[in-house]
Amino acid sequence: MIKPNFFIIGAPKCGTTSLAAWLAEHPQIYMCPGKEPHFFNRDGAYWIETLAKYESLFAYANSQHLAVGEASTRYLYSRVAVPQIIEYNPDAKFIVCIRNPIDMVLSLHSEMVWRGQETVRDFERAWQLQAERKSGRHIPLTIRRDPERVQYGAYCRLGEQLARLYTLIVRERVLVLVLEDLAKDPAEEYRKTLGFLNVDESFQTEFAVWNQRKAVRWPLMSLVLSYLNQLRWHLGFRMRLNIYDKVQRAINKADAEQTRISPDLRNELVAYFSDDIHLLEHLLGRDFSYWLTPK
Repeated sequence: MIKPNFFIIGAPKCGTTSLAAWLAEHPQIYMCPGKEPHFFNRDGAYWIETLAKYESLFAYANSQHLAVGEASTRYLYSRVAVPQIIEYNPDAKFIVCIRNPIDMVLSLHSEMVWRGQETVRDFERAWQLQAERKSGRHIPLTIRRDPERVQYGAYCRLGEQLARLYTLIVRERVLVLVLEDLAKDPAEEYRKTLGFLNVDESFQTEFAVWNQRKAVRWPLMSLVLSYLNQLRWHLGFRMRLNIYDKVQRAINKADAEQTRISPDLRNELVAYFSDDIHLLEHLLGRDFSYWLTPK
């Protein structure tokens, strides 16, 4: 058994799907088949229940694979995932992808609607509901096991989450990638990642973009499909068939448009995230002040 030795731990809607797909093509890297196993985040919804089932995901890793990894984007937000990973493999490395949280929060809400895990299609209304949802009201049926999924503000405060990570692990074992850097120069960011994982840096890939913003025609269909998918899981049918995505893309997919928000709401988001963005600047030694400038 070859244990995973690196983990892409977040954040959602920050390029992790593309990065995981690019890494999976490298002959010296073995990526867990099927993204997001979510085994270590026991303080939220998880897919894999036992260590034996989790380790079976890496059964085909062999001696040619110098880096063995998985990508579960809720690990960064979770307070228990990283400590459990360190206990499981003290030598583990961590990759964190970040972006402007003001863009991230809009994209995350859109993804939740697509996944049938959000019943409020209007982002501004969903943002306003966070306090009530914190008290247990208006929680979509499909995320009852993990109601914090609709705490969009907390999920996108990446500075706080990265600062917590740095209290658990030395910085040399953490690689932070910024989505706009991945988009601008994917080859350089890929090479940087390969160097971090100590594999051949000369390997190249096509850098296809995965998991772009999607929209739904009928949110109720997304909700029903998500519920049926979870029901299948609870009844013991644990094989990940990706039926949900197949049906969604075939029937329920609509053209995605950039979410438009009012100036007042944007000012509210800037006020909410400004201290967290400054924390990211401090942690990474970069200037992200332009993230606070209206586009």
